[in-house]
Amino acid sequence: MSAISVPPPARRHDIDALRVLAFALLILYHCGMFYVADWGWHIKSAHVAEWLQWPMLMVNQWRMSLLFLISGLAVNFLLRRSAPGAFAWSRARRLLVPLLFGMAVVVPPQAYLQALSNGAFAGNYAQFLLHYFTFRPWPPGAFDGSHVGITWNHLWYLPYLLAYSLLLAALLPLLRGRAGRALRERFRGLRGWRLWLLPALPLAVATWLLSARFPTTHDLVQDWHSHAIYFAMFLYGYWIGADEELWAELKRRRWWLLAAALLAFAAFLWLLFNTRPGPTPARALFDLVQRLNAWTWILMVLGWGHHLLNRPFRWLAYASQAVYPWYVLHQTIIVVAGYWLAKLALGPVVEPALVVLATVAGCLLIHEYGIRRVRALRPLFGVAAGGRASPPDVARASCASAS
Repeated sequence: MSAISVPPPARRHDIDALRVLAFALLILYHCGMFYVADWGWHIKSAHVAEWLQWPMLMVNQWRMSLLFLISGLAVNFLLRRSAPGAFAWSRARRLLVPLLFGMAVVVPPQAYLQALSNGAFAGNYAQFLLHYFTFRPWPPGAFDGSHVGITWNHLWYLPYLLAYSLLLAALLPLLRGRAGRALRERFRGLRGWRLWLLPALPLAVATWLLSARFPTTHDLVQDWHSHAIYFAMFLYGYWIGADEELWAELKRRRWWLLAAALLAFAAFLWLLFNTRPGPTPARALFDLVQRLNAWTWILMVLGWGHHLLNRPFRWLAYASQAVYPWYVLHQTIIVVAGYWLAKLALGPVVEPALVVLATVAGCLLIHEYGIRRVRALRPLFGVAAGGRASPPDVARASCASAS
């Protein structure tokens, strides 16, 4: 009797595309951080704008949670064809190498220019590196992470993702056991208002209990409120996977979710400006609305993404290949370009336009003419080293790559 072949699941182009667009939003957001008024960043332009706070605040509530949820989706696909041990080793290699290379080569220019801007260092870049690689603390406030002597800046996402991936691999016996499967099926079975409200409740409790005690640090060790939120989103993504009925529900509710997202953001803004700090019922309501706002926007993005993006766009294969290197490179290019362009007094229109242009051009040129064509560079940026990089029209996008 011949074996029955099971066809592979249909390609989920929308997940690939959402991943690319989420990182594109991250790059644009970091360009905005150079110009948004009253928000601290590594360096700032003289042309800061208060109006930027509104769009930045809108996306700030959910942008990183969306990335971790998409990473959980990717892990769901990866674990279908990998044993837990092989998966853990693959994640460690794929995430640790770019992290260490980034901390040694890509990130130091950001720290150097921030130290120059703060007046904490006056030497040249070579002198800065000689001190930087002693791993000794710097004067307080020299640059982000100077208290430990070295920084990963925007690359903090990589150690967090690695930690969550390894934790998930360790928890697989529980998640695949009877209780774990039952919890997953309950989550996947949520519909209507239950899907909108119930997953936000544990996030709100985490914020209520942890946000005041553990403010965001991105240092991995003491960032327990961020871990509670981001690991939950990572787990939600793993549970969602490619469950057709849940994705159909999101697509069916996309208009409702768009309206709910706008209303949730309006409620969040009102409470933001009318809620005092402290463990009060009003603060508990704010925490709930804050998490409900973020979750609603994520559901809305997933629903509309599934409706609009689940098709094989010609740009998608190339973009999926490029997104990890662009993520590693982008913030250093923003900081370097912004630092030098700010000295030219180009004004509040030309300067930010050139910063965005320099960031896109820099990432594109380094990726296209360096990383794609030099095999030894690819693992340093999370790209598979084997073989010549495929041309854009035949490269196979993978929702499980470099998440």
